[in-house]
Amino acid sequence: MSIVAAAPTDYTAPGVEEFWQPLIGDGAWAITRPIFLMVLATGLIIWWLLATTKKRALVPSRGQMGTEAVYGLVRNGVAKDLIGSHEFMKFVPLLFSMFVLILVNNFFGVIPPMSYPTMSRIGFPIALALIVWVVFHVVGMKKHGFIGYWKSLVPAGLPSGMIIPIFILELITDLFTRPVTLALRLFGNMFAGHILMVLFITGGWYMLTSGGILIAAGGVTWVFAFVMTLFELLVEFLQAYVFTLLAALYIAGAVADEH
Repeated sequence: MSIVAAAPTDYTAPGVEEFWQPLIGDGAWAITRPIFLMVLATGLIIWWLLATTKKRALVPSRGQMGTEAVYGLVRNGVAKDLIGSHEFMKFVPLLFSMFVLILVNNFFGVIPPMSYPTMSRIGFPIALALIVWVVFHVVGMKKHGFIGYWKSLVPAGLPSGMIIPIFILELITDLFTRPVTLALRLFGNMFAGHILMVLFITGGWYMLTSGGILIAAGGVTWVFAFVMTLFELLVEFLQAYVFTLLAALYIAGAVADEH
């Protein structure tokens, strides 16, 4: 008998229902699992920052060293390098907060009993992308003036016939493409990663408990699930870093002298 013929047929693959999961109530005002995890992540970050910085010392503890390492990554490796030494410090709190918030919520996807990446709910990436969108437009107009900021979308020296098409393309990029791609990149990676992990874990468990020839297939599936978990950890870190990097890049473009 072939594996296909022996395979059970009552297994239901995970779907979008994995991403709603109301805890209290139902409908638009329900307290859902992602909302709870976002509040939990915020509380954990506040506790972590207070616990590792309230007794700062010249010779730091391991907790202080860890906090300083993460802060230094955002401050020096992202904000200072991209925005520049004259402008970067005022944006470090925003970039650092976004990085650790996204990182902790992403890591929830592989940490039991949470096992859910909050950023796989599209509303959270959209909210963060809108904050970045507002910030880089506001600081750009504040530095260059309202007219000067939008006028600078068109590079100097273009032929007159190209000015309007280029302005429209740049306007679409600044107003729509940047925030949409910023949100969708984070959401898509977390959504797809979570679906794949749930598929491997639940499918593997189902085969392991079905007996017969499927036990071996279930064991192999769980090995793949473990590999996927390690890979997902890397993806979760990279997505937090990339989001922060792009946010800094957009801000840098808005405050640049040649904008």
